[in-house]
Amino acid sequence: MIKIAYPVYPYKIKTNNGREQIFDSVRKKWVLLTPEEWVRQNFLQYLLQVKRYPRTLLAVEKEIRLGELTKRCDIIVYKNPTTPLLIAECKAMDVPINAAVAEQIIRYNMALPVRYLVITNGSYCFAFERTAGACIALTEIPAWEQQEEDE
Repeated sequence: MIKIAYPVYPYKIKTNNGREQIFDSVRKKWVLLTPEEWVRQNFLQYLLQVKRYPRTLLAVEKEIRLGELTKRCDIIVYKNPTTPLLIAECKAMDVPINAAVAEQIIRYNMALPVRYLVITNGSYCFAFERTAGACIALTEIPAWEQQEEDE
């Protein structure tokens, strides 16, 4: 498990028709503030501010095809504009990280192969690096600078 110290960030939150919304700085739009969205927005700021991933290489709620099904990845980080590097699956804080969640991200990885898989519910975070035929548990999420060094 990885302990994440989320950065302080001045989130923009408003109420619209009695429902709270948060401004997503990556998608550049207001979205419904659900418990899962709160985790997603905090994790995005962690990737941007702490791990220094470029905003232009992040995709949020990106559609992928799993056979006949269309699914949405919470966060995809690209190594360059066409090569996905990391998939992050975010769950609400009260959702346990269990085998079903792990299976979900593994299915996503079959459709969109990446080097890193991350699962978080805000409180707990697990990350894995895919290598030749294996997944290795990580003790921290690699910073963007590490990706440039690995080339």
